Amino acid sequence: MKKNYKKILILGSGAIKIGQAGEFDYSGSQAIKALKEEGIETILINPNIATMQTSADFATRVYFLPVDAYFTEAVIKKEKPDGILLGFGGQTALNVGINLAKKGIFKKYTIAVLGSPIEAIINTEDRELFAKKIEEINLKVPQSKAASTTKEALQIADEIGYPIMCRIAFALGGLGSGVAYNAHELRKLAEKAFRYTKQILIEEYLLGWKEIECEIVRDNYNNSTVVCIMENLDPMGIHTGESIVVAPTQTLSAPELFKLRSMSIQVIRHLGIVGECNIQFALNPREWDYRIIEVNARLSRSSALASKATGYPLAHVATKLALGHNLGEVSNIVTKDTSACFEPALDYVVVKFPRWDLQKFRNIHLELGSEMKSVGEVMAIGRSFEEALEKAIRMLDIGIEGITGSGIEFTNIEEELTRPTDKRIFAIAEALKRGMTVDSIHELTKITPWFLYKMKNIVTLEKELKGFNLDTLPASLLLQAKQKGFSDTHIASIIKSNEKEVREKRKAKDIVPFVKQIDTLAAEYPAKTNYLYLTYNGDSDDIIFNEKKQIIVLGGGPYRIGSSVEFDWCCVNGVMALRKLGHKTIMINCNPETVSTDYDYCDKLYFDELSLERVLDIYEKEAPKGVVV
Repeated sequence: MKKNYKKILILGSGAIKIGQAGEFDYSGSQAIKALKEEGIETILINPNIATMQTSADFATRVYFLPVDAYFTEAVIKKEKPDGILLGFGGQTALNVGINLAKKGIFKKYTIAVLGSPIEAIINTEDRELFAKKIEEINLKVPQSKAASTTKEALQIADEIGYPIMCRIAFALGGLGSGVAYNAHELRKLAEKAFRYTKQILIEEYLLGWKEIECEIVRDNYNNSTVVCIMENLDPMGIHTGESIVVAPTQTLSAPELFKLRSMSIQVIRHLGIVGECNIQFALNPREWDYRIIEVNARLSRSSALASKATGYPLAHVATKLALGHNLGEVSNIVTKDTSACFEPALDYVVVKFPRWDLQKFRNIHLELGSEMKSVGEVMAIGRSFEEALEKAIRMLDIGIEGITGSGIEFTNIEEELTRPTDKRIFAIAEALKRGMTVDSIHELTKITPWFLYKMKNIVTLEKELKGFNLDTLPASLLLQAKQKGFSDTHIASIIKSNEKEVREKRKAKDIVPFVKQIDTLAAEYPAKTNYLYLTYNGDSDDIIFNEKKQIIVLGGGPYRIGSSVEFDWCCVNGVMALRKLGHKTIMINCNPETVSTDYDYCDKLYFDELSLERVLDIYEKEAPKGVVV
């Protein structure tokens, strides 16, 4: 039952760091808006000056203080809130909440923990407790034991058998974790892990298994909805934040999806999660077998991705559920036509691609693993996997036009495929060019063959394009290249032309992209969403272009070292200022972590590339008064 809260404290995530970035500005901002809709006073603790949530006119009051137990108690003592939200400030906020609960602060000041109860949070964060809770409902977790010394860890590893995974509890971005293939490697991992924690978990390593993630919401009345099921292109052993992620899943059968969905709901109900959570599964690709890896009882970077990929406002819905609303009475404010109980259906493919800035550091290990290194990510949308993958690589803004256009020279291609780095996707393309079979690449990478065949389609098409120049290139082949995600610049480099000439030929042949909506409903019902993307796999636009007083604002793209959430703050404030002046606004951005790619700041949001080609495509369709750069 919904209670009448008057003042609620929200814990932010503090400083931007690897594994905890702008996605918590997005989730916290949505939470504040949801609370303000209910007439509730909002108190925010967050020292990050670059965020939207710390801007004027957002929260009722903002405390620019460290997000820790000491300062949070001081704010509680001063403000006397009715309740506190822990799930919108990442791992930092969760850990602070657990600390405060153990100290008895919430009981002392009579504060309600909204959303998932503290017990549920501890049961998901403590690896040993989590395993016991899952086994209570006869579901599988990896074979594992907790260790408190390096000697104990080595003994457990001998019992389980190498290779093993070493994990630590209450950690951000896989901190201190890793795979050990022998005792020497485990000793190094354990000694490093014990710098951060008193407990580590030694568990079986599920080499080559698929990694699947389910985003779920549940209310106090036991109603649950699976919002999105995403599939990692990379197999187990690589952190989700380091992985290329595809939504919806492309390689699972209907029975497999149904089983995962059913187990997800069973787990969230047993744990007592209220609001939003995500569950990570390992799935045996050869026969039906699974392990439940972990549950995050909070919003995460994956949650932001799932929200933007589906058009389902996860953070907004999670806030309403935390207040006591049920799923049926909460509306989806993106579609405006369905309740939050409506499960999204997608008629497009989304590819998330991480961005690394590893070249800026000396003596860094380039190999990817269970400890996160990526500093940002992009989200690309297309009507085919190939189209979305090629768009995603360009969105990274690293000077590469697609998987076949990297120009990187690989001296040992098999080593690159076996021990993944941030260059592996380009190594796969090079291996295909050299004639390696999909089966042999699969053996080295453990990537599902379906994805490798799709990459082979791109490599084969590039080879076909090389047989033509601009004058002889058939319109049918040019269209096929655009449908597979090739940019004008990439095509030009293959046929020895330039971007301008390819664009002119393409337009002369009436080969132009179409605007489609991310409408959550797979076009089954009318939707009023302003989430848009461009694709060549279509034959009509989903919207009518008749606005006169429009201005485009170009977003900041993926986070990188030197360009982060502060530029999202600039973009959002720019949009808000333009709207106050009476202009219609169009945002172009490709970063799913941001507030600028949220549902209600601009009149139209193009989730697409920040490239000359794509901005011109949008400009020519929308005919705005101008562009803010």
